[in-house]
Amino acid sequence: MVQAKKWTLIKLFDGFPKHSDFQLKEEKLPEPTDGQVLLEAVFLSVDPYMRLLSKFGMKEGDVMIGSQVAKVIQSKNKAFPVGSHVVANCGWRTHTVCNEKDFVPLITPWPKDISLSLALGTVGMPGLTAVYGLEEVLELKQGETLLVNAAAGAVGSLVGQIAKIKGCKVVGSAGSDAKVAYLKELGFDVAFNYKTVGSLEETLKKASPEGYDCFFENVGGPSSTVALAQMKTFGRIAVCGNISTYNDTAPQTGPFPQMVILMKQLKMEGFVVYRWMHKNEETLKRLMAWVKEGKVKYPEHITKGFENMPTAFMGMLRGENTGKAIIAI
Repeated sequence: MVQAKKWTLIKLFDGFPKHSDFQLKEEKLPEPTDGQVLLEAVFLSVDPYMRLLSKFGMKEGDVMIGSQVAKVIQSKNKAFPVGSHVVANCGWRTHTVCNEKDFVPLITPWPKDISLSLALGTVGMPGLTAVYGLEEVLELKQGETLLVNAAAGAVGSLVGQIAKIKGCKVVGSAGSDAKVAYLKELGFDVAFNYKTVGSLEETLKKASPEGYDCFFENVGGPSSTVALAQMKTFGRIAVCGNISTYNDTAPQTGPFPQMVILMKQLKMEGFVVYRWMHKNEETLKRLMAWVKEGKVKYPEHITKGFENMPTAFMGMLRGENTGKAIIAI
């Protein structure tokens, strides 16, 4: 029998997460039965959605939700032999016995010189989110101007790069000068530190005096209302996230953007990446091709050690990562 480690949520988050909200436990796993496999985590992911969904889909004592790249170390499923790798929704666990419905294979062939961690980032859910937000929701067109906030994060950094591939002007905001410098390395036309600008309104006007055709929204809160006022008439907004509110203990109120949306005739649409699961195989292959061709860079913020998952999670929520936050076992 295998001894597994798992991080459980012993107290539902009240405001910003704390170390005392988590507990590391061990358990003995049974042998796999017919159709099952035993997985061993190789890389694990921490993402903003975990904080959001903990409010709705978790109870105290549950294993923290999340995905991982895992290696099959025992198998009673011919489709997934020992030594193969999968992306599994097993949560924060080192080992898991699970059925085929709980994981998907990596795209094949996976290049030997590309880290498997990218299956949690650029060639995974964040990459899919960037593509579908740009193509399915915004219907971004060549020559348009795009604004993206949280632009140095796992999704935002890809949104900007893919928009440049599509021949667009890209303006991005981030929370440090180092992140701004990195966005410029990625090819963003304009990047700025939202924490240090004197006026967000004036900064957005200067970056694109003619306004913005599209806005890829990851942050929410009052700053987004300022951004909406800079949209062109008939502008489109894809609402991917609302990270500025995830740790609030009370709902934010106002300012209210409805008049701007009305007068500028804006189209605003929220989306969840799983809407387009039927397109994932083709889209992942496209993302991998961009990586191999050098068209997309893939920054990663690596934390070593399963025992450091809560620290990595809280660091990600504070914006300490540039690119995808990954835990390497």
